[in-house]
Amino acid sequence: MKLNELTAHELRDLIGEKKTSPQEVRDAVLARIRQTDGQVKAYVRLSSNAATQEPSGGCAMPVPIGIKDNICVTGEPTTCCSRILEGFKPPYDATVIQKLKESGAYLIGSTNMDEFAFGSSTENSCYGPTRNPWNKDCVPGGSSGGSAAAVASHEAIWALGSDTGGSIRQPASFCGVVGLKPTYGRVSRYGLIAFASSLDQIGPIAKDVEDCALLLGIIAGYDERDSTSADLPVPDYTKALVNDVKGLKVGIPKEYFVEGIDPQVREAINAAIDVLKKRGATFYEISLPHTEYATATYYIVATAEASSNLARYDGVQYGLRRQPVDTRKTPLIDMYEETRDAGFGSEAKRRIMLGTYSLSSGYYDDYYLKGLKVRTLIKQDFDKAFQKLDAIITPTAPTTAFKIGEKTDDPLSMYLSDIYTISANLSGIPAISIPCGFSKERMPIGLQILAKPFDEAMLFRIAYAYEQNTPWHKERTPL
Repeated sequence: MKLNELTAHELRDLIGEKKTSPQEVRDAVLARIRQTDGQVKAYVRLSSNAATQEPSGGCAMPVPIGIKDNICVTGEPTTCCSRILEGFKPPYDATVIQKLKESGAYLIGSTNMDEFAFGSSTENSCYGPTRNPWNKDCVPGGSSGGSAAAVASHEAIWALGSDTGGSIRQPASFCGVVGLKPTYGRVSRYGLIAFASSLDQIGPIAKDVEDCALLLGIIAGYDERDSTSADLPVPDYTKALVNDVKGLKVGIPKEYFVEGIDPQVREAINAAIDVLKKRGATFYEISLPHTEYATATYYIVATAEASSNLARYDGVQYGLRRQPVDTRKTPLIDMYEETRDAGFGSEAKRRIMLGTYSLSSGYYDDYYLKGLKVRTLIKQDFDKAFQKLDAIITPTAPTTAFKIGEKTDDPLSMYLSDIYTISANLSGIPAISIPCGFSKERMPIGLQILAKPFDEAMLFRIAYAYEQNTPWHKERTPL
């Protein structure tokens, strides 16, 4: 097998045994990018020193990693795949980047994404869409579609994404890889360009569960520069990788298995449940009664926070600036308007308008405040469930990857593709997506596991036990 097709833990062992070198691994990944990225378009740019950088720090994990284009890297363009940040080069590293550099990882390049993480398909990028490595006519999911596609097509050993409403887990499901949204506060958001600050989390995308555990172990931890960072110890997640789920109590929420779910997805999830039952887990049907309000709540809270966060992009200090032709009346206001009109894409404008409306005078109480109250009810559903359960299992997405362009004219249909992932962000709990089968069209299907806050170890335990007893993580794309 080629070096770029191996996992990070396999490469770590080979490098430790002097059977290969970090430079050989880096070169194998770069060769793969040259060979296939013209078809996939997982990357928007490679790092300026991608072909020459050497591992730093203790070299614990000197393997190449793709970085979503909304995570700041010193001196490298970071644009959120938006024209509004054209030419912006951060003067500092995000905390997760600093930790990766200390581990010896190669920052191979910036991966494609929906503009400002606004989307579920990676079609809303100023650089054009990313394509799914399993079928190039299909989307890779979003908004971290470039990161998931890079890992699935072996153009990266692992990758970082961000998850605001499912943006790590849904593309992981669509691309047949492992993706985890950590508990809110487990990973520092310092250096992550904000979409919705009370929902965003950086997380790992990897080829298998062990790699996912290793990467989370590197990036997790308290950061005094992030006021929402949790000052809690980070366990050794690899100790949770045991092929044993005996005695675990797992819930199956009836609200996630209703009309709209693809029968092939339902069948794959039922088969996954059977695998875990045979390994000793006990399953219970449960109710999360406020699930039906999750999508509406999310698109009130998230767009309101997006509207506020994106108000800073005005063309004054950095990024794009467009001067109006006629500056006789209100030159400053006209510059703001021209810049924002030219800089933001249609989905960004849609979310800014939705958020501004729900925050506006006379509507704040009816929309945003009510949304926050319903968010509390959704969190309380999970709190109550986890008093008796160790984990909850659901599909990651109601369907497999859809065709490029299929939903671009129907925003509501696009928004509903995240229907199973949104609740975890609203509740702040951790959730992981792992491969659990394929459709008849050979498109990946994802299994989602949710656990109580800061119990990522439980996610890894269940995911690893399932993975070790199924073949799905060993499948390779046809590229």
